[in-house]
Amino acid sequence: MDSTARFGSRASAYAAFRPSYPPEAIDAALAGLGDPQRLTIADVGAGTGISARLFAERGAAVIAIEPNPDMRAKADPHPGVAWRDGTAESTHLADASVDAVVACQAFHWFATAAAMREFQRVARRRAALLQYERHERDRFTAAYGDVVRAYATDDTEALRERALATFAAFPGAIVTPRHVHSRQRLDRTALLGRASSSSYLPSSGEKGDALRADLLVLFERFQRGGHVELAMVTHVLVAEWSP
Repeated sequence: MDSTARFGSRASAYAAFRPSYPPEAIDAALAGLGDPQRLTIADVGAGTGISARLFAERGAAVIAIEPNPDMRAKADPHPGVAWRDGTAESTHLADASVDAVVACQAFHWFATAAAMREFQRVARRRAALLQYERHERDRFTAAYGDVVRAYATDDTEALRERALATFAAFPGAIVTPRHVHSRQRLDRTALLGRASSSSYLPSSGEKGDALRADLLVLFERFQRGGHVELAMVTHVLVAEWSP
């Protein structure tokens, strides 16, 4: 499926049930750039605006680039975020028009040389990748991962792993990594919603029903006080070049 269209039917679940990013991850993406209120940031593959709002709340002017109209439509308005239809390879931004480009839980959909050239064209000095993954040293998170792998319909998770390696070798840049740990607290509905936001998991038919049944069994096994916690690690890779 075309990556620019695959979340159309998942937009509501994505907006409602995807986790936010820990403050330390936003700190790492902005470190050394100066007063955020003086910054303009392009958030490429902005989805429903989860990350764009976090950068805007720091005071930055954010240009959210998102090709999927359903995802854009589910974004909560924020005065610091301006939405644009565009792709990573064609943002329609002017040369050196932003201080930094960020790609949050999105780079794996466009981990190409063309996208990285576009990032260097439009950003004066920096591109940053923020990508969260399950931290499966945690027992519940490992069990959830087993369910995900059993029902995955494509290789998106391998794609994310390869994307980290691609960004780490960002051409013409010095790349600095940081890893930030966090937890997403989920009740029964949110656990099902979190899974339904993943484009590579079945959402309907017999397989969708079986996935939800297995997740509910998992929930009852691990829940405490009506909640489970998904352990996460957010990888922050900052690529810097001379302005």
